[in-house]
Formats: sequence, structure tokens, C-alpha cells
Amino acid sequence: MVDQTPPVLSVKDLSFRYHSRQTLAIENINLDLHAGQVVLLAGASGCGKTTLMRCINGLIPHSYNGSMTGDVELFGQSVIGLGLSDISRRVGTLLQDPERQILGTYVLNEVCFGLESLGMSREEMLPRAMKALERLEIAYLAEKETYYTSGGEKQKVALAGVLAMEPDILLLDEPLASLDPASAHEALRAFRKLADEGLSVLIVEHRVEDVLAIKPERVVYMEKGRITYDGDVAGLVEVVDYGRIKLPADVVMRRSQGKPVKQFQPAVPKVDPESEPLVSFQDVCFQYGAENPQVLHGISLDIRAGEVIAILGHNGSGKTTTVKHALGLLKPTSGRVLLQGVDSKKLTVAESAHTIGYVFQSPTQMLFAPTVREELAFGPTNLGMPKPKMLANVEWAIKTVHLEEELATPPLALSFGQQKRVSIASVLSMRSKILMMDEPTAGQDYWNYQAFMDTILQTPGFDAIVFITHDLDLALTYANRIVVMYGGRIVADGTPQEVLAEDEQLHKWRLEPTSLLSLNRTYFERTGQFLRAEQLAQLIN
Repeated sequence: MVDQTPPVLSVKDLSFRYHSRQTLAIENINLDLHAGQVVLLAGASGCGKTTLMRCINGLIPHSYNGSMTGDVELFGQSVIGLGLSDISRRVGTLLQDPERQILGTYVLNEVCFGLESLGMSREEMLPRAMKALERLEIAYLAEKETYYTSGGEKQKVALAGVLAMEPDILLLDEPLASLDPASAHEALRAFRKLADEGLSVLIVEHRVEDVLAIKPERVVYMEKGRITYDGDVAGLVEVVDYGRIKLPADVVMRRSQGKPVKQFQPAVPKVDPESEPLVSFQDVCFQYGAENPQVLHGISLDIRAGEVIAILGHNGSGKTTTVKHALGLLKPTSGRVLLQGVDSKKLTVAESAHTIGYVFQSPTQMLFAPTVREELAFGPTNLGMPKPKMLANVEWAIKTVHLEEELATPPLALSFGQQKRVSIASVLSMRSKILMMDEPTAGQDYWNYQAFMDTILQTPGFDAIVFITHDLDLALTYANRIVVMYGGRIVADGTPQEVLAEDEQLHKWRLEPTSLLSLNRTYFERTGQFLRAEQLAQLIN
């Protein structure tokens, strides 16, 4: 049914080109958003979704230079000529990378920041800030320093700061990227409730299946800067390429019947359970300073050659803190970490980097070079790699993440998803024996994350691969071992089939079963393994 009310947001024939680019980032965009609607905006990384949001919230042209034609209207008024403060009163924005949005030292201060900038009194600010924290179920973080919050907690804090402003339009750029499955579902329910109360919500998200659960009124799909689909969910799942965005597993299984499927065979060596561990955590405890509570409680974990380990757990469970101990970025408060038999306290980070390549959760913590080419060359050059080998590794790494055309581009000029891929490539180019990745698929479209994960796992040279993820399907598809953390402890450790066996237990760990997991359980007696939906379709039929 067509909404007859005037749109709160109207984008008219909008095109934009960044001054550093020769081609248009978005072209001839027409889009209306009405009060009370949830609209999902999907598409591949770099297709123009974030650029469109920047045009709506005023960051273009106030913070990003380029040439723009067309117009954006808020409640019938053109944004051209409006200041950022005027626009921000009506439009709230959650950025892709929460690290770039958080300025306050303490959580409550951060949530109050926007309200304070509007000249609001303390008596008015505090109730609104606490209401936003309570809505996202993170009121317990109010007095915590933002520096010590996890990536997912930062995402929630940034969102609370936006909600406290009580905008009319909410723009959410990858709001689920750093959230554990349970938190993602809670956030989505909050977005649906806000829309039902009259707010207009535009969500940019690669986790399409998750957003479909809250029944968005419309789905808009973009390719190469243009809108190629604008309609209901039923139409989208039938026309969009299921290899490009992640659709429900039963839809993919039905649509892929009778079609060829690419075979996948990991190149890591076969696991020998009696072999010496490459990395050994021995009763590791850790806290960030004596005045703070303990974060890790008796972590014992061995990583052996041939293992592809997915580490799952809720936001703040200690996943990133654990992995940073392997590289020596953190040292245990008690217990010890051995890297190929040597205590990490005796090794520098530079020495550990010869063995472990570590991809940070936030790409802005890693990227600094003037061009992507120099970024990828930095690590292997510092490790003393001969130039011919370094150049070959840079070429392989950039092809692995499908960004060959961006070698001369400044990394920080790319989209968040592209920055994430550059950060992964910068570590791949070092060809370390052990690859550790923190949320490697954050900000990635479905095709890209499958493509580079396939390439990484099928490339000889890695003795073991460890990745932290909130994506249950990524874990069950690629890992041969899953470790679950909860409250700073390891609560499960085994094969995907063992760890993901019971829904009740998954809910306790704040993990949410997926349609792909359900399908794999249904057919496990026939397949004997967990597979992608396309592979299941081929085997079953």
C-alpha cells in the first residue's frame, strides 16, 4: 500500500562525486521515507550507501568535498543552506565505526555530549541520557570509561547518544556490525519500536536476514551508485543475487537447486592433537589496572597447527582481550601465554609479529600510510622481507580482498568496509604463520566476505587461523573448532556440531540460532558436516 502522507525525507535526482574521485559515488538517487517506516538499504561494500547517508545528514557537503546535483528535503525543506546543528536536531546518525563517534571519557558523558551541545541543562540531560541507556539495556555502563568498553559496547554507547537526541529520522550505518547476536536482535526490536512510535528509520546493513526479522516496510538495493530495487521483502528475495547479499538459508537453498557450486577445501594442515601447541594460554587472568575488575578468569587454551578456530561470545566477554595476549599487546596479570614455547613476557610485539599476523577490530587503529600500496608494503618491509617477495605478497593480498583498483588510494578515503579489507590485506602481506582476525567480516558484503575467507583458507602457508566473530554462520561454515566465551571465561570448546547443538544453551551465551544452523541440523545425518546453503542444496537434491 502506498503511503499517502508527505515524506519526512525526500531525495530527488541526487548525484555526488568526491573531489578525489573521477567517477560518481551515487547517481540519480530518488528515495522517499515516511514517518513510522523502517527501510533497509542494502548493497555491496562501496556501492554508495554511506555516501547517500552523508548527503542526508549534512556531512556532505560540510565535511566531505565534492560536486553534488539534485536535492535532499527534510519535512519539505531543502538541506542546502542548513547548518549541521540544524540538521542534527531532526536527523540522528550512527556511524559505521563507533571509534570515530565517541569523544567522551565516560559513558554517561558521551551520551550527554549531543544534548550539551544544544545548550540543554543538566537537569534535562541526565533523564534523557539514562532513558537511552536503559532502552539499550546498558545503564550499568554509565560510569565506565569509554576506553575500557568493548567494540560492541562502544556501538551501543554511540547509539544511545543518538537516541538521547530524540531525532525524527534515524540513520543507522551498519548498526549490527559489532554487536553479538542477542544484542543485535535487541537493537533491532528497539528500532522497530521506535518506528512504531512514529520515528523514521533508515538502516544500512549487510546482515540482511537479521533486519528482515523486524519486517521493514521497504527494502532498497544499490549497485554501483544506483538504486536497482525499491520494493517489498518478498520481491527482493526473488530478484537479488543470493551470492551478493545474505538471504535466509531456505531461500538460498531453493533458488540454488540444480546450479553448480564452487567446491571448498581448506589448505591448513591436518590437526595432530598430540603436536606441540603453536600458542598456549595457561590459566591466564587479566585486568586493566588494579582499580578495575578482572576481565579474564583462568583462560586455558591451546592452538595447534591445522586448526581454524572461531571465537564467539557476547560483547565484553573477553574475546579481543584474549587474542591480544597471543601477540603480546597485553601481558597476563597472572598465568602465562607461550608462543611456540616462549613466554610472551620475554617477547616484543615486533618479535611476535614474525609468527602472528593480527587484524584489529577497527581499521582506523591500523591504517596510516598515504596509499593502500604503501600500507600493504609496510609490514613485510619492517619484517625484513626481500623486495621481490614483498611485492609478490602485496599483489596476492590486494587480489585476495578484491581492491586492486585502489592501490593508489589513501586508505582512509575508502568506505569502512573497504578499509576493513585493506587492514586484512596489510596483515596477509606479511604471510605470518598464524593469522588472527578480530571481526573480519564487519562492514563486508556477503560476496566479499565469502571470497576472501575462501581465498585465505585455501592458500597454503598458514599453520593456523583464529577469528573472532559474531557471525554464527561464518563460524559453522569455516571453523573446525569453536570456542565460546562468556563473562571472561571459556564456557565451550569443540567442533561446530558439538558447540552449536542446543538452542537453549546458545541463548544463555547470548548467541542466536540462524536459519542456516537449523538447516544444517536437519540434514546433518545425511551430510555429516555443516555446509553453506548452496552446498546443502547440491547434496540433498
